[in-house]
Amino acid sequence: MEIFKEFRIEAAHHLPNVPDDHKCRRLHGHSFLIGVHVAGEVDPTTGWIVDFAELSAAFAPLHDALDHRYLNDVPGLENPTSEHLARWVWGRLVGELPGLSRIVVHETCTSGCEYRGE
Repeated sequence: MEIFKEFRIEAAHHLPNVPDDHKCRRLHGHSFLIGVHVAGEVDPTTGWIVDFAELSAAFAPLHDALDHRYLNDVPGLENPTSEHLARWVWGRLVGELPGLSRIVVHETCTSGCEYRGE
């Protein structure tokens, strides 16, 4: 079974490695929706895989690092594509959340990325 919790961040970025005439080369922003998914067995006593509060607590420092920021200035996100953002979030949560199964990043309501680790 898998559970998830979603977090919204507002952030600006530009993609430095696309052609000069590409629209994403220009500074712009997104209302990113980041889903943190954890898979595992349901505990027979609690009735859950993990407390949603644990997901919130684990994501809180990442929210502080990303929300209302210029992502290109965040170490490790110099080329802040959705793919790199998903991998960046995974790298910071994989040791904090046993059973982490995937990170889903929506950069718009119709575009996004899923990352399931290496």
